[in-house]
Amino acid sequence: MLEGLKIVELATYVAAPSAAMVLAEWGARVIKVESKSGDPTRQLFRGQPHLTGNPVFEFENRGKEGVVLDTSTPGGREALLRILATADVFLTNVRPSALERAKLDYASLADRFPGLIYCSVSGYGLEGDGAAAPAFDIAAFWARSGVGAATFPRGVEPFACRPAMGDAYCALATASAILAAAVEKGRTGKGRLVESSLMRSAVFAMGWDYSIQLKFGKVAATRTRTDLYDPLNNFFPTAGDGWVCIVPRQAANEWAPIARAAGREDLLEDARFTTAKARARNSEACVAALDAGFTAFGLDEAGARLTAQDVIWAPVQTPAQVVDDPFAQAAGCFVEVEDAEGLRYHAPAAPARFPGADDGPKRPAPKLGQHTREVLAEAGYGEAEIADMLASGVAA
Repeated sequence: MLEGLKIVELATYVAAPSAAMVLAEWGARVIKVESKSGDPTRQLFRGQPHLTGNPVFEFENRGKEGVVLDTSTPGGREALLRILATADVFLTNVRPSALERAKLDYASLADRFPGLIYCSVSGYGLEGDGAAAPAFDIAAFWARSGVGAATFPRGVEPFACRPAMGDAYCALATASAILAAAVEKGRTGKGRLVESSLMRSAVFAMGWDYSIQLKFGKVAATRTRTDLYDPLNNFFPTAGDGWVCIVPRQAANEWAPIARAAGREDLLEDARFTTAKARARNSEACVAALDAGFTAFGLDEAGARLTAQDVIWAPVQTPAQVVDDPFAQAAGCFVEVEDAEGLRYHAPAAPARFPGADDGPKRPAPKLGQHTREVLAEAGYGEAEIADMLASGVAA
């Protein structure tokens, strides 16, 4: 779908590289520019010789070409500019102050490349005190944004989000913004500055909570499973170590079908549970009653009983279980990939698919500097010039 869209990525770690990977899956050409030390995610698992490969770097960077330039030197900067001359998008998460020093910020490039879409990914945006602040998703997306505090149940000490979870949200926002700018450029021929940030992505991800906070000045705290306003909208243990997640339809009173699924028909007319208000007043007792019912059944049987009652439910699964889940398989959650060493294995797919289109991995993540010679030659450098750049360390 995106054939002909050329993206130059000057970025490390997760949000920006992941956005570029998604666009590469959908047909864009992505040239990843790195320093001689490379994207730090290349170093993951280096100290664990019993593990083969680096699935994290491969996930974020598959489908790209790799170039090494020292952009702190005049020659390296000029090489980057020559590559950008035929690019549609420049995607970077380098801190704005460093880009300004290198004259690679938007203001420095806009006049030279009026058709370039310049996409900045940051922790807190390009304005105010936060523009200069370094950030990872656990800081900007999870802690400062309120996502973490809204997630911690009362009385529970803070804990971290899963690795790079917030970066993934930001990556999707980034890819969407680039595509919107590309549509505009198709009409006008002009590029523009596009920015996404971990903090803004987090607030959007918490849109329900922030809509309520901004309108009414207060949001409800996360409660434990025995202290909920709606104890049916909950998690219940089954025999063994399985759990079911139940989500009642808000337009109907689903006490009866859930009680039947739990084998607690004896409670159908119990005044403590027959209305939403009564269940809220007796939340702990309601949860205890359903726990007693569901623990009489294994996970499969509990799920079958809920399905028979047309109740929305899902098993609570670990990643080890999800990779074998037929629902995940049918949704296309995983694709077979090949790394630069020729090893084939399964990895997470891009977040959407286009039936009938070639929307999957095109090539492995590049080795460090794997395509430097080819890309420089395409930018107009001769063989002797490229040899000089490699010898001087301007490129590698």
